[in-house]
Amino acid sequence: MSGTDAHLLVFPYPAQGHMIPLLDLTHQLAIHGVTITILVTPSNLPLLEPLLSAHPSIKTLVLPFPSHPAIPPGVENVKDLPPNSFRAMMISLAQLHEPLLRWFRSHPSPPVAIVSDMFLGWTHRLACELGIRRLVFSPSGAMALSVIYSLWRYLPMRQKQNSREEDGQDEIVSFPNIPGSPNYPWWQVSPVYRSFVETKGDLDSELVKDGFLADMESWGLVINSFDELERVYLEHLRKEMGHDRVWAVGPLHRFEGEEEISGSKQRGGSSLVKVEQISSWLDARDDQKVVYVCFGSQARLPMDVMEKLAFGLEKSGIHFIWAVKESKSGHVDSMLPPGFEDRVAARGLVIRGWAPQVQILSHRAVGAFLTHCGWNSTLEGIVAGVPLLAWPMSADQFSNATLVVEELKVATRVGEGSRFVPDSDELARVLSDSISENRVIRERVEELRRVATEAIKEGGSSILELQSMHSKLATLVSPRNYL
Repeated sequence: MSGTDAHLLVFPYPAQGHMIPLLDLTHQLAIHGVTITILVTPSNLPLLEPLLSAHPSIKTLVLPFPSHPAIPPGVENVKDLPPNSFRAMMISLAQLHEPLLRWFRSHPSPPVAIVSDMFLGWTHRLACELGIRRLVFSPSGAMALSVIYSLWRYLPMRQKQNSREEDGQDEIVSFPNIPGSPNYPWWQVSPVYRSFVETKGDLDSELVKDGFLADMESWGLVINSFDELERVYLEHLRKEMGHDRVWAVGPLHRFEGEEEISGSKQRGGSSLVKVEQISSWLDARDDQKVVYVCFGSQARLPMDVMEKLAFGLEKSGIHFIWAVKESKSGHVDSMLPPGFEDRVAARGLVIRGWAPQVQILSHRAVGAFLTHCGWNSTLEGIVAGVPLLAWPMSADQFSNATLVVEELKVATRVGEGSRFVPDSDELARVLSDSISENRVIRERVEELRRVATEAIKEGGSSILELQSMHSKLATLVSPRNYL
């Protein structure tokens, strides 16, 4: 791809699972000559350091984080939010509309387009006000995004929504317009959408709804997926949005040069266990005999789930690496049972904080991945050729589990949230079986690994999609004056 003078404003949503893939995309755009400014709040600026070191040409726009009564002072990232205040982050960031408008109008060579996260739908209205284009970046896959967009377009409701809170949680929500006609019980539907239904009519709820509708009206959509993985859902999204500016450009973490900005020590945080120690531990294990366990950067597992999982690992007799969230003062969830680490010290490695997941999954010793089915983790497991053990907890993870278990057939379903939790004996059996010879799943995930690798080679589907997006961006011309 040739260089271009197109200037883009990149606006990530401040959650690790959202920021990291968008920064990976930014890296690819910068390689090919796009002029980029990244909007970030002060506390999240250090997360950009690897990218800025690799690309000194990238500028930053640092704006103060807007206050919100549900967000404690100093908290600017989803991982640090109090429980049940996720929506507050979306509402708070919308207050940046006016500061951004002033910045655009005072800039001598302002951006011709905004590339912003799907949770920042209000930036489409800003782009319209400025007479420029907005591209949605989706950190979710195409199937999950199809479900999300269907919720906000058709607004399904519970029949028992006015009765007691626990009633109606198992009511089935169907999506007949989506390929395969998936359906989910109400409790598995997006918590952002469920919150909207419960508070329907207030100003904040309407702002959230308008944001998702604005996503569907935006000029373009960029997804961290690849054509061969989710072709039918990508076509569905093109029909839903009414145009073909839907680009599947993943898996972004495997593009050439990604180690420059997102290597083992840089992808989102720090760990109490050194990367070299993890590698040495894995080097001493047999091929495909280690189970890697991780539920992502946000989920805090309830104490009963932690106990069953710990005892399941203990009874299984397998070798494992378990990445757990760091304990916080006042929290009893996500804590290991007393004495657990001592009892499994000979065959288990516990990592507190951020784990170098891409490197762990790529190691020859890892034979299965017990995952919450966050999209980044799902893609990283597939790209590494590791069979998945699916235990979705929330949000788009249930759709991702449907994709990998029922359609791609590279995963075994283990549990569902904290409502369907196998006992420790069943967990021990599943964990033990996962590193035995399961040829069907292993052959299928190895095939997808090869396809993913081809997608990001010269002439591959994701390279061609990235080139197409780049070409479209190059045709955009900034208006001479903003109104």
